[in-house]
Formats: sequence, C-alpha cells, structure tokens
Amino acid sequence: MSSARIFLKCLGTVIFLVMIGCGEQRKADDIKKDAPQVMVPQNSMTMPDKTLPAKVEKILLKTLEGLSDTTFIRLADYSDDFVYDMRYATENNFLKAKVYDCAECYTRVKTAKALLKANKEFIEKGYKIKFFDCYRPNSVQYKMWAIVPNPQYVANPVKGSIHNKGGAVDITLVTLAGEELDMGTDFDFFGKRAYHDNVDLPQLILENRLLLKETMEKHGFWSIRTEWWHYNLSAGTNDKVANFKWDCPS
Repeated sequence: MSSARIFLKCLGTVIFLVMIGCGEQRKADDIKKDAPQVMVPQNSMTMPDKTLPAKVEKILLKTLEGLSDTTFIRLADYSDDFVYDMRYATENNFLKAKVYDCAECYTRVKTAKALLKANKEFIEKGYKIKFFDCYRPNSVQYKMWAIVPNPQYVANPVKGSIHNKGGAVDITLVTLAGEELDMGTDFDFFGKRAYHDNVDLPQLILENRLLLKETMEKHGFWSIRTEWWHYNLSAGTNDKVANFKWDCPS
C-alpha cells in the first residue's frame, strides 16, 4: 500500500474518532443542561443548617450589685440553681388552704446573698436548696392566723414573723437530679420527729439534717429547735414587718 493511501486511511480514522468524541461531549452537555442546578456554597462549614431548630437563647440573670440590702427581689431572677415547691400557694400544707395568690419566692437582698453562697457550697457537694416558703406578706400572716390562731404553729400577725421581714426561709435539700434528701418528716410536720435535738432517728436522716444545718449556719442563718426546715438570717431579725405583694401572671 502506498504511503499516500496509508496517510488518508489514518486521517479518516482520526476524523471518525473526533466526531464520536464530540458527539459524546454534546450528550454530556445536554444532560448537564437539563439536570437540576444545585448551588454549592463556597464554604459549606459556615452555612447554617436550616433543618435544625433555632437556638434557644438563655435568659440573662440579674445581678444583686448596687441593690440595697433591704430591697425585696424575686430569687429566680438572680439564680436558676434553686428548686421550688411553694406549699402555701397550694392546699398541700398544714393549713389545708391556699393562702398565696401564686407561687413566688421573694427575699430581701441580704437574704438572697446568703442563700446564693450557701447554695454554691451545696452544689459543690452535689445538692441544691429547695424552697417551701420564703418572704411572706403580713396580710398572708393574718390569713394563716385566722385559720390556725395558735402561736405554737403560726406567729401572731400583730407582731409578725421573720418570714414577714424577708429574712426567713423554709427549705430542704435535693440532689442535682432533683431527688429530695430524707429528712425524717415532711415540711410542716409539727411533732418531736421534726426536732433538731431528736437523735432517735436513722443515721442517714441525722446526717442529712446536719449537712443542712451546718452549712446554713456557716452562711449566717440560725435554726429553730422544733422545725428542721426553718432558717432565719441573723442579719434580718431587726428589719420591719412588711406587706410588700408581688404581681401574679394574669
């Protein structure tokens, strides 16, 4: 075969292959053109995932800095490390009556400061303070006296109690998971089993009461003999009886 014929044959083969390649490219271009377009962000790591729920912003807590020690404050506004079971806003109490319009825990600033310090120490040991009662308006004291007019159980509202001064709290301890420690009786149990000087109790109960008592006394509170749950702030006994009332949700 002559060189010219070989050259022409090879040239024809090349042209054929180029035509096939071009046809395949046109098919690919057509498929790409018809396919749905997906925008890929330049930096996908910085793009928000819209399938995830919106981030819930943490409510900012207030600070006690600059407030007068005798100002009344809502404790939950200054810490979310407490637990509440405000019994007098229910009928689950020794009165068998609801005497608060709604459940809130208010104290004076100096009481709150001492409670925050005590609770910080409890948390380091694996516990938290749980409240049964805090500041009590004097008008509520009158309601309680009308139901149980016995100074052994309810302070005479004419003189008032330290609860009415914003310097007393009724409390227990719970674990960080919310489980109450065994204190031997329920809140508002008026009998010898609730006395601090009653040592005829299981060792665990005595240890739980001692933990509560020693820690609260360390931070400026003192207890009363007949109620393991009741603590008065030493610096709050000379304040005036108050009738400050908080607003309830409408």
